[in-house]
Amino acid sequence: MSGKSDILRGTLDLLILKTLALEPMHGFGIGQRIKQISGEVFQLNQGSLYPALSRLERDGLIASGWSESDNNRRARYYRLTAAGRKRLSAATAGWRRVSDAINRVLKMA
Repeated sequence: MSGKSDILRGTLDLLILKTLALEPMHGFGIGQRIKQISGEVFQLNQGSLYPALSRLERDGLIASGWSESDNNRRARYYRLTAAGRKRLSAATAGWRRVSDAINRVLKMA
């Protein structure tokens, strides 16, 4: 069971880091962007998203600060750190390697 949760956590981390590579965002915006870009395949609930954001921040991969959102409410905005960019690059390469291998297996006759 640990392997499955590690894969899911790694995938969620990759999605969040990639989203923040585009621009700093607040938590709700991150979830909405991932939902939109994935064609609604990924719909993150708060119980998954916010613990992941806390963990990524604790690990130094993202940083946060308070600012006003588009609707004039205070919101915590997250941004990618240098360590986060490095992790995103490594995770993207790893994901592509695994994805290519799975595609090769699925193409077997």
